[in-house]
Amino acid sequence: MRVLIADDSKAMRMIVLRTLRQSGLQIDEVHEAEDGADALAAVPTFAPDLIMSDWNMPNMTGIEFLQNLRASGNNTTFGFVTSESNPSMKEQAIAAGAAFLLTKPFDAERLAEVVGAVVS
Repeated sequence: MRVLIADDSKAMRMIVLRTLRQSGLQIDEVHEAEDGADALAAVPTFAPDLIMSDWNMPNMTGIEFLQNLRASGNNTTFGFVTSESNPSMKEQAIAAGAAFLLTKPFDAERLAEVVGAVVS
């Protein structure tokens, strides 16, 4: 599986990647992006199977990234990995086409449970 990780924190991208690898999910290739704009630009050439994005990022937020992605006709499985989680945020994410919202902190077991439910 090809995974795109978008987060403005390099440390958080490393944590997500490490936890993905510990989860037991088959990860073949990973591309990291520093914000939504960087991630959106990477999608056509990287062609991810899964996108994991932070919500709050400079230049283009995660929700803006998702909205732009869906507006372009791209239906790649997309989930948020964020420290913020309230009911209206989750509703907005699902309405925009997100498959999940995973709240930080999380462990490999929780990540495998959430991501495993939406990818094959």
